[in-house]
Amino acid sequence: MKKLIIIPAYNESENIEKTVDAIKKDAPDFDYVIINDCSTDSTRSICERNHYNIVNLPINLGIGGAVQTGYRYGYEEGYDVAVQVDGDGQHDPRFLNVMVNYMMEHKTDMVIGSRFINKEGFQSSGARRIGIKYFTVLIQLMTGTRITDPTSGLRMVNRDIMKIFAYDYPKDYPEPESVVSILRKKKKVREIPVIMRAREGGVSSISPKKSIYYMIKVTLAILIERIRK
Repeated sequence: MKKLIIIPAYNESENIEKTVDAIKKDAPDFDYVIINDCSTDSTRSICERNHYNIVNLPINLGIGGAVQTGYRYGYEEGYDVAVQVDGDGQHDPRFLNVMVNYMMEHKTDMVIGSRFINKEGFQSSGARRIGIKYFTVLIQLMTGTRITDPTSGLRMVNRDIMKIFAYDYPKDYPEPESVVSILRKKKKVREIPVIMRAREGGVSSISPKKSIYYMIKVTLAILIERIRK
């Protein structure tokens, strides 16, 4: 089985080496590709100096465009599964083979790593947890499926979903919207408990000011996805 880790990275110079080192140590049977989303810091030079496998985007596409590039790479290179691991070091690669085994055993199309099943490790800020619970309720109303961590970037997909995402993936804040899209296609999505870490350096792309836009935009996108044929 060919397994790919997609690492979207925008200005992750403080974290990218630790992220790749952890992957090489704890998930050595996975390949990886870093999608450098036109970083303005030294992310690119660090990756090139270390001879990391990297795709440098010519313009900033945002998280959705960067992740979609990774899915397109994975699909065209013949990978069987692909998993997103954020470049900020929050996702622990020790859980990746657990996710693969669960996917194979339960024949799922997507496996999401949820920090809210066992409630261990970094649980995000209080304000963000409120937003996450809101999307959990909204997605359950729209699809009938309860997803406890709909904003989790730690998600693994099979080749069928990889093909879908390679050609059709939300551009901004894509996690909740993409889950709804897959559930609407009658695909099987499941969660497993994982432990996440707090970001050690750099700045999150979702500032408090952007949170309101995030909530409105994703809500509208989910509602539109719900009525799409």
